[in-house]
Amino acid sequence: MTTLLILALLLPVAGSALVLLLRRNPNAREAASLVTAGALFAVVFSIYQAVMRGERPAVVLAEPFPGVPIVLEAEPLGVLFALIASFLWIVTTAYAIGYMRGHHEENQTRFYTFFAFAIASTMGVAFAGNLFTLFVFYEVLSLTTFPLVTHAGTDAARRAGRVYLGILFSTSIVFQLLAIIWVYVLAGTLDFTPGGILEGRASAGMAPLLLGLFVFGIGKAAVMPFHRWLPAAMVAPTPVSALLHAVAVVKAGVFAVLKVTVYIFGTGFVTATAASVWLMWVAAATIILGSLVAFRKDNLKARLAYSTVSQLSYVVLGAMLANALGVIGSGMHIAMHAFGKITLFFCAGAIMVATHRTEVSQLDGLGRKMPLTFAAFLIGTLSIVGLPPAGGAWSKWFLGIGALEAGQVGLVAVLMLSSLLSLAYLMEIPLRGFFGRATEEGDPQPGHEDRAHGPDGGHGDHGFHGAPRWSLAAILVTAAACIALFIHPDPFYRLMTLVTAP
Repeated sequence: MTTLLILALLLPVAGSALVLLLRRNPNAREAASLVTAGALFAVVFSIYQAVMRGERPAVVLAEPFPGVPIVLEAEPLGVLFALIASFLWIVTTAYAIGYMRGHHEENQTRFYTFFAFAIASTMGVAFAGNLFTLFVFYEVLSLTTFPLVTHAGTDAARRAGRVYLGILFSTSIVFQLLAIIWVYVLAGTLDFTPGGILEGRASAGMAPLLLGLFVFGIGKAAVMPFHRWLPAAMVAPTPVSALLHAVAVVKAGVFAVLKVTVYIFGTGFVTATAASVWLMWVAAATIILGSLVAFRKDNLKARLAYSTVSQLSYVVLGAMLANALGVIGSGMHIAMHAFGKITLFFCAGAIMVATHRTEVSQLDGLGRKMPLTFAAFLIGTLSIVGLPPAGGAWSKWFLGIGALEAGQVGLVAVLMLSSLLSLAYLMEIPLRGFFGRATEEGDPQPGHEDRAHGPDGGHGDHGFHGAPRWSLAAILVTAAACIALFIHPDPFYRLMTLVTAP
């Protein structure tokens, strides 16, 4: 098991080396990315099986400071995050093959190389055995995703990259690092421990401030007002947006908030000190404000970006509820939002590649040309809103019941209002697509979704040929997963019950 933990970290690095070696042969380069992604998922799945048997494998990689090692450890919450990230790496790589070729993107080898490095960093975050290890890989993740954000090389991309690194580094150094040092002074350890390490060591008056330093210091969670990096990064190619919003970056943020709450503070200590009450309402404000801003955006990716800002704070809210149902809902929403939102971004990218349209107001009638893409967008919307038969219904159910158990009826109202807002600003896209009046001459002909030609699975030289085949296959997989997670949410639910077990 310890060997598998090290492999989970090294396989993506090896994959990036293979991509560089095979850069002159695009087919071999992309095959190497897919094979490495599949191998990583197999490794993570083996670790998942061991954890479900009650094992907690760990391995020390280095000890840069006495008593503060860099250590990897497999525990249920980390395994949940690693399963999501490793599986979606496979799907996103498949999508990227169609998108990057169909859109004729430059520097594709650099893209696949840094994508693999970002997944390696994500595995480090997922399996971090203490706060110091989490901080190290959190920072490495920011660095490895920077070239992806600035991939286009334009002035706008460089400005977005400066905003991206500026906010993420400033919050982590000013707030998060201070909080980590403070925890070490109080507890003499940074180890993630069931039940937490601060009870009896931090006072009731100190706890709200310390928890706030973590919530705002983990800038990748995009809690307002430290959220601007996320919509700014939308200048990146759509596969990068999918990485940022579903696979790695934002999920690393909310995962870290949840892990710190459960394993550093302990839910009992948070409840006893009321440390999180003010942060519940900060999360609630982010949920509503993010939804309202999304409502006003005509650019499809910008609308999805602010939707992500809103939805991430569902996870933060569940962590701040600090009860078993809230924590279960929080962890499950990491998974359900990942599959729902990556489906929406995949669809947005496919529409852009097929039609060069990026604004919601331009989508009228396109659903009759791209029925599978717009049907998948509808399924992703149902999951984000929290409606059956999509998996998001389960996570929002647990969050709502957790809020009631905590006596926070106002937060239930926030969750309901946000879901209604999400329904309005997301459902507009499939409604325009299927029922809007086409803006082109003549009425779009139905059923032309999968007519891509050529080895790249992209467009031919004339006419409309729908989404690239590789991209369409990835869209159908993630949309199907949204429904599958409603029918069978047990793997993620069982992992979260282990997290909340006494």
